[in-house]
Amino acid sequence: MTDGSPSRCRPAVFCRQLLEAAAASEGRRRRRARDTRPDSIGLSLKRCLLERAAREDPEPEAFEAWLVARCLEAGPADGPVRAMAQSLLEEWRLATESVGLKEWLERGAPSDDAAG
Repeated sequence: MTDGSPSRCRPAVFCRQLLEAAAASEGRRRRRARDTRPDSIGLSLKRCLLERAAREDPEPEAFEAWLVARCLEAGPADGPVRAMAQSLLEEWRLATESVGLKEWLERGAPSDDAAG
């Protein structure tokens, strides 16, 4: 699991925490006046990556390679998966460096957007 330092958080733990935080994004998306179908598609792809990483529990040092493998599985139309994998990798890297982000995620990513 984690020893208290941000760099020790396993990708599976991080991904489970991001899944909890996704409720806030969904709340914001639903309140937008514009067509949010593209947002919904992207969030769905990201949710699939998060769920799979949470289930498969890749090693921290192999997380980037694990994400690349998911992109390769997508085949020629890997662009959207690659975009979501890149976003997830950037968030993972930030969480390994940011104690504040790690703590916020551990608290369940509280947000007024998730209410209701």
